[in-house]
Amino acid sequence: MRLDAYLAAQLAPEYSRSQILKAIRAGLVLMNERPARASDPIRPGDRIELYPAPPKPAPAPPAQAPAIDVLFADADLIMVNKPPGMAVHPSPGHPHSTLVDALAARFPDLASVIELDGSWRAGIVHRLDKDTSGVMAVARNALARAALSGQFKNRTAAKVYVAMVWGHPARDRIIIDRPIGRHRTERKRMSVRSDSGREALSEVRVIGRSNLEMKQGAPLPVSLLAVRPRTGRTHQIRVHLSSIGHPCLGDPLYGRQERERIAIDRQALHAFYLALTHPRGGARIAATAPIAPDLAQLIERCGLSAHGLGEAVLEAAERSLLIG
Repeated sequence: MRLDAYLAAQLAPEYSRSQILKAIRAGLVLMNERPARASDPIRPGDRIELYPAPPKPAPAPPAQAPAIDVLFADADLIMVNKPPGMAVHPSPGHPHSTLVDALAARFPDLASVIELDGSWRAGIVHRLDKDTSGVMAVARNALARAALSGQFKNRTAAKVYVAMVWGHPARDRIIIDRPIGRHRTERKRMSVRSDSGREALSEVRVIGRSNLEMKQGAPLPVSLLAVRPRTGRTHQIRVHLSSIGHPCLGDPLYGRQERERIAIDRQALHAFYLALTHPRGGARIAATAPIAPDLAQLIERCGLSAHGLGEAVLEAAERSLLIG
């Protein structure tokens, strides 16, 4: 047996194989008093030592940490509704008012969710783009961190997004199976790459078609979609919808020039529904995030009703086998 597989079996469920790989690469695992490699074979009599890195202190939340809408919380799992414009992690461009800040202020016990390599990620197990709103899951301890990360990796987490897009798709149901990779020349963008892209699959269901009246020019054809990404590539939904000629309204990277004429200053994309298996009890836990106000207003302007949209999205998703 390989060393990483052995340690994953010994340390489950608190630590995942990916966390153990990070510890090995960081030089925190010794085999027979020498730095180990993940591929080292285990033999009778081998001595394996694991030295977790000293935890780096979690940064104190700022005095004016933003509030966060909590959809569900227990001792293992938190599900929140991230607003548009909020970055998940601090970065040079967005050092404050992040989701991590909001979580640390609301749930101080997240300071104890430390990785084997000593890093602290506030229990974040997946991400949304800064300007994408909607439901996210957060692990509250090491066991939940490993279990939830495994579900996203193994694609057993069910996610459904709501998107307002340019144009009227010809079909009510669309399967987009196109690999995604880094753009050849623009490093901030992703693109469909048949040569070096990674597998990416999205299922799309049309909820409604309409025309958005503009102050100048002809009405803009728009559609409301439910999208389930079966894989989790960076910018997957935005890239896939753009690749079939129906980009998200307002999308600064993958949209059209009409972005300057519509009443939303971000991509019209919302993570509406998320279902997971509870890390401890094994029950299925699902949460829906109310549509963000700016997107709800745009939907109403298009002559479509944001009221009761949840039922319509989930009904359409079930009919198209998006949830299961």
